[in-house]
Amino acid sequence: MIADTYYLPQSNEVDIFRRAAKKRLPVLIKGPTGCGKTRFVHHMAERLGRSVHTVACHDDLTATDLVGRHLIGAEGTYWQDGPLTRAVREGGICYLDEVVEARKDTTVVLHPLSDYRRVLPIERTGELVEAHNDFMLVVSYNPGYQNLMKGLKPSTRQRFVSISFDYPPAEQEVSIIRAETGIDEAVAEQLVRLGGNLRRLKDQGLEESASTRLLIYAAMMIQDGLTEREACLSCLAEPLTDDVQTLKAIHHLVGACFG
Repeated sequence: MIADTYYLPQSNEVDIFRRAAKKRLPVLIKGPTGCGKTRFVHHMAERLGRSVHTVACHDDLTATDLVGRHLIGAEGTYWQDGPLTRAVREGGICYLDEVVEARKDTTVVLHPLSDYRRVLPIERTGELVEAHNDFMLVVSYNPGYQNLMKGLKPSTRQRFVSISFDYPPAEQEVSIIRAETGIDEAVAEQLVRLGGNLRRLKDQGLEESASTRLLIYAAMMIQDGLTEREACLSCLAEPLTDDVQTLKAIHHLVGACFG
Protein backbone atom coordinates (compact mmCIF):
# COMPACT_ATOMS: atom_id res chain seq x y z
CA MET A 1 0.00 0.00 0.00
CA ILE A 2 1.18 3.52 -0.85
CA ALA A 3 1.60 5.84 2.15
CA ASP A 4 0.40 9.45 1.84
CA THR A 5 2.44 10.61 4.83
CA TYR A 6 5.88 11.60 3.57
CA TYR A 7 8.80 9.88 5.28
CA LEU A 8 12.40 9.57 4.10
CA PRO A 9 14.08 6.48 5.60
CA GLN A 10 17.46 6.97 7.27
CA SER A 11 18.43 3.31 7.55
CA ASN A 12 16.57 -0.01 7.68
CA GLU A 13 13.81 1.14 10.07
CA VAL A 14 11.04 0.56 7.51
CA ASP A 15 12.09 -3.06 6.97
CA ILE A 16 12.47 -3.73 10.71
CA PHE A 17 9.04 -2.28 11.49
CA ARG A 18 7.40 -4.19 8.63
CA ARG A 19 8.89 -7.49 9.76
CA ALA A 20 7.93 -6.84 13.39
CA ALA A 21 4.35 -6.17 12.29
CA LYS A 22 4.35 -9.39 10.25
CA LYS A 23 5.48 -11.38 13.30
CA ARG A 24 3.09 -9.46 15.60
CA LEU A 25 5.93 -8.12 17.75
CA PRO A 26 5.80 -4.84 19.72
CA VAL A 27 8.16 -2.01 18.72
CA LEU A 28 10.02 0.56 20.82
CA ILE A 29 11.20 3.71 19.04
CA LYS A 30 13.70 5.95 20.80
CA GLY A 31 15.12 9.25 19.65
CA PRO A 32 15.25 13.01 20.30
CA THR A 33 12.30 15.39 20.10
CA GLY A 34 11.13 16.23 16.60
CA CYS A 35 13.27 13.68 14.73
CA GLY A 36 10.34 11.98 13.00
CA LYS A 37 9.24 9.18 15.36
CA THR A 38 5.53 9.95 15.17
CA ARG A 39 5.71 10.69 11.43
CA PHE A 40 7.34 7.29 10.93
CA VAL A 41 4.61 5.46 12.84
CA HIS A 42 1.86 7.09 10.78
CA HIS A 43 3.78 6.41 7.57
CA MET A 44 4.11 2.73 8.45
CA ALA A 45 0.46 2.48 9.50
CA GLU A 46 -0.54 3.71 6.05
CA ARG A 47 1.82 1.26 4.36
CA LEU A 48 0.38 -1.59 6.40
CA GLY A 49 -3.23 -0.44 6.00
CA ARG A 50 -3.82 -0.10 9.74
CA SER A 51 -5.43 2.57 11.89
CA VAL A 52 -3.45 4.40 14.60
CA HIS A 53 -4.67 4.99 18.14
CA THR A 54 -2.24 7.62 19.47
CA VAL A 55 -1.87 8.37 23.17
CA ALA A 56 0.29 11.31 24.27
CA CYS A 57 1.61 10.09 27.62
CA HIS A 58 1.92 12.41 30.62
CA ASP A 59 2.41 12.32 34.39
CA ASP A 60 -1.28 11.84 35.14
CA LEU A 61 -1.92 9.10 32.57
CA THR A 62 -3.11 5.94 34.29
CA ALA A 63 -3.83 2.39 33.22
CA THR A 64 -7.54 3.25 33.41
CA ASP A 65 -7.07 5.96 30.78
CA LEU A 66 -5.68 3.32 28.43
CA VAL A 67 -7.95 0.39 29.23
CA GLY A 68 -11.30 2.09 29.89
CA ARG A 69 -13.75 2.91 32.64
CA HIS A 70 -17.36 2.69 33.72
CA LEU A 71 -19.40 5.80 32.93
CA ILE A 72 -22.89 6.90 33.91
CA GLY A 73 -25.35 7.61 31.11
CA ALA A 74 -29.08 8.13 30.68
CA GLU A 75 -29.72 4.41 30.94
CA GLY A 76 -27.35 3.77 33.83
CA THR A 77 -23.76 2.62 34.11
CA TYR A 78 -21.93 1.41 31.02
CA TRP A 79 -18.38 0.46 30.10
CA GLN A 80 -16.33 2.54 27.67
CA ASP A 81 -13.17 1.11 26.13
CA GLY A 82 -9.99 3.17 26.26
CA PRO A 83 -7.74 3.61 23.21
CA LEU A 84 -5.59 0.59 24.03
CA THR A 85 -8.61 -1.71 24.40
CA ARG A 86 -10.16 -0.43 21.15
CA ALA A 87 -6.95 -1.18 19.28
CA VAL A 88 -6.72 -4.64 20.87
CA ARG A 89 -10.31 -5.50 19.93
CA GLU A 90 -10.47 -3.95 16.45
CA GLY A 91 -6.87 -4.24 15.27
CA GLY A 92 -4.57 -1.36 14.46
CA ILE A 93 -1.54 0.27 16.02
CA CYS A 94 -1.72 1.60 19.56
CA TYR A 95 1.02 4.22 19.73
CA LEU A 96 2.09 5.44 23.16
CA ASP A 97 4.14 8.59 22.57
CA GLU A 98 6.73 9.39 25.28
CA VAL A 99 5.70 6.34 27.27
CA VAL A 100 8.17 7.05 30.11
CA GLU A 101 6.09 10.11 31.05
CA ALA A 102 3.17 7.88 32.09
CA ARG A 103 2.73 6.49 35.60
CA LYS A 104 4.45 3.21 36.39
CA ASP A 105 1.23 1.20 36.62
CA THR A 106 0.61 2.02 32.96
CA THR A 107 3.54 0.01 31.64
CA VAL A 108 2.53 -3.02 33.73
CA VAL A 109 -0.71 -3.21 31.72
CA LEU A 110 1.35 -3.58 28.56
CA HIS A 111 3.23 -6.68 29.68
CA PRO A 112 0.67 -9.38 28.72
CA LEU A 113 0.23 -7.65 25.34
CA SER A 114 3.94 -7.53 24.61
CA ASP A 115 4.83 -11.20 24.92
CA TYR A 116 3.54 -14.48 23.51
CA ARG A 117 0.17 -14.12 25.30
CA ARG A 118 -1.05 -11.01 23.41
CA VAL A 119 -3.97 -10.56 25.79
CA LEU A 120 -5.40 -7.63 27.73
CA PRO A 121 -6.93 -8.43 31.14
CA ILE A 122 -9.68 -5.96 32.08
CA GLU A 123 -10.08 -6.35 35.84
CA ARG A 124 -13.16 -4.14 36.13
CA THR A 125 -15.21 -6.22 33.69
CA GLY A 126 -13.53 -9.57 34.22
CA GLU A 127 -12.66 -9.84 30.52
CA LEU A 128 -9.54 -11.30 29.01
CA VAL A 129 -9.39 -9.75 25.56
CA GLU A 130 -7.30 -11.56 22.97
CA ALA A 131 -5.53 -9.20 20.61
CA HIS A 132 -6.75 -8.91 17.04
CA ASN A 133 -4.29 -10.32 14.48
CA ASP A 134 -3.64 -6.77 13.21
CA PHE A 135 -3.04 -5.28 16.66
CA MET A 136 0.43 -3.83 17.16
CA LEU A 137 1.85 -2.07 20.20
CA VAL A 138 4.32 0.75 19.50
CA VAL A 139 5.87 2.98 22.15
CA SER A 140 8.37 5.83 21.90
CA TYR A 141 10.46 7.97 24.21
CA ASN A 142 13.29 10.47 24.20
CA PRO A 143 16.40 8.99 25.90
CA GLY A 144 17.65 12.52 26.59
CA TYR A 145 14.89 12.96 29.17
CA GLN A 146 15.65 9.77 31.05
CA ASN A 147 16.71 9.92 34.68
CA LEU A 148 16.64 7.62 37.69
CA MET A 149 12.94 8.28 38.26
CA LYS A 150 11.84 8.04 34.63
CA GLY A 151 12.78 5.31 32.24
CA LEU A 152 11.60 1.90 31.12
CA LYS A 153 12.52 -1.00 33.36
CA PRO A 154 14.69 -3.69 31.73
CA SER A 155 11.78 -6.11 32.14
CA THR A 156 9.69 -3.83 29.93
CA ARG A 157 12.37 -2.82 27.41
CA GLN A 158 13.23 -6.45 26.67
CA ARG A 159 9.71 -7.11 25.45
CA PHE A 160 10.17 -4.86 22.41
CA VAL A 161 11.95 -4.80 19.10
CA SER A 162 13.87 -1.52 19.40
CA ILE A 163 14.68 1.08 16.72
CA SER A 164 16.95 4.06 17.41
CA PHE A 165 16.27 7.37 15.64
CA ASP A 166 18.36 10.52 15.35
CA TYR A 167 18.23 13.70 13.33
CA PRO A 168 18.90 12.88 9.68
CA PRO A 169 22.21 13.60 7.95
CA ALA A 170 22.40 17.09 6.45
CA GLU A 171 21.69 16.03 2.86
CA GLN A 172 18.62 14.05 3.90
CA GLU A 173 17.41 16.85 6.17
CA VAL A 174 17.58 19.29 3.24
CA SER A 175 15.50 16.87 1.15
CA ILE A 176 12.93 16.50 3.95
CA ILE A 177 12.56 20.26 4.44
CA ARG A 178 12.17 20.83 0.71
CA ALA A 179 9.63 18.00 0.35
CA GLU A 180 7.57 19.35 3.24
CA THR A 181 7.66 23.03 2.29
CA GLY A 182 8.79 23.45 -1.32
CA ILE A 183 11.40 25.96 -0.20
CA ASP A 184 14.45 26.85 -2.29
CA GLU A 185 17.34 24.41 -1.91
CA ALA A 186 19.82 27.11 -0.91
CA VAL A 187 17.58 28.30 1.93
CA ALA A 188 16.98 24.71 3.06
CA GLU A 189 20.74 24.15 3.16
CA GLN A 190 21.23 27.29 5.27
CA LEU A 191 18.52 26.15 7.69
CA VAL A 192 20.14 22.74 8.05
CA ARG A 193 23.52 24.38 8.63
CA LEU A 194 21.97 26.55 11.32
CA GLY A 195 20.29 23.50 12.86
CA GLY A 196 23.64 21.74 13.06
CA ASN A 197 25.21 24.75 14.78
CA LEU A 198 22.34 24.92 17.27
CA ARG A 199 22.65 21.23 18.08
CA ARG A 200 26.23 21.82 19.09
CA LEU A 201 24.90 24.21 21.75
CA LYS A 202 23.01 21.43 23.51
CA ASP A 203 25.79 20.93 26.04
CA GLN A 204 26.16 24.68 26.56
CA GLY A 205 22.77 25.67 27.95
CA LEU A 206 20.16 24.23 25.62
CA GLU A 207 17.99 21.50 27.15
CA GLU A 208 16.91 20.27 23.73
CA SER A 209 18.39 20.39 20.25
CA ALA A 210 16.92 22.18 17.26
CA SER A 211 14.66 19.53 15.80
CA THR A 212 13.92 18.76 12.18
CA ARG A 213 10.33 19.73 13.00
CA LEU A 214 11.39 23.26 14.02
CA LEU A 215 13.48 23.63 10.88
CA ILE A 216 10.41 22.71 8.83
CA TYR A 217 8.35 25.29 10.74
CA ALA A 218 10.93 27.95 9.95
CA ALA A 219 10.93 26.97 6.28
CA MET A 220 7.12 27.17 6.20
CA MET A 221 7.18 30.70 7.60
CA ILE A 222 9.88 31.78 5.16
CA GLN A 223 7.90 30.28 2.29
CA ASP A 224 4.91 32.30 3.42
CA GLY A 225 6.86 35.56 3.26
CA LEU A 226 8.43 36.05 6.67
CA THR A 227 12.08 37.09 6.50
CA GLU A 228 14.61 34.35 7.11
CA ARG A 229 15.89 36.06 10.25
CA GLU A 230 12.39 36.57 11.70
CA ALA A 231 11.40 32.99 10.92
CA CYS A 232 14.51 31.59 12.58
CA LEU A 233 14.08 33.70 15.69
CA SER A 234 10.39 32.85 16.13
CA CYS A 235 10.61 29.18 15.12
CA LEU A 236 14.04 28.24 16.45
CA ALA A 237 15.43 30.65 19.02
CA GLU A 238 12.33 31.37 21.12
CA PRO A 239 11.00 27.78 21.28
CA LEU A 240 14.38 26.44 22.38
CA THR A 241 15.14 28.60 25.42
CA ASP A 242 14.13 31.46 27.72
CA ASP A 243 17.69 32.06 28.91
CA VAL A 244 18.84 35.54 27.84
CA GLN A 245 22.48 34.60 27.26
CA THR A 246 21.58 31.49 25.27
CA LEU A 247 19.14 33.52 23.17
CA LYS A 248 21.91 35.99 22.40
CA ALA A 249 24.13 33.14 21.25
CA ILE A 250 21.36 31.80 19.00
CA HIS A 251 20.71 35.28 17.59
CA HIS A 252 24.40 35.46 16.71
CA LEU A 253 24.23 32.11 14.90
CA VAL A 254 21.13 33.18 13.00
CA GLY A 255 22.88 36.39 11.95
CA ALA A 256 25.90 34.44 10.78
CA CYS A 257 23.74 32.22 8.58
CA PHE A 258 21.21 34.74 7.25
CA GLY A 259 22.59 38.21 8.02
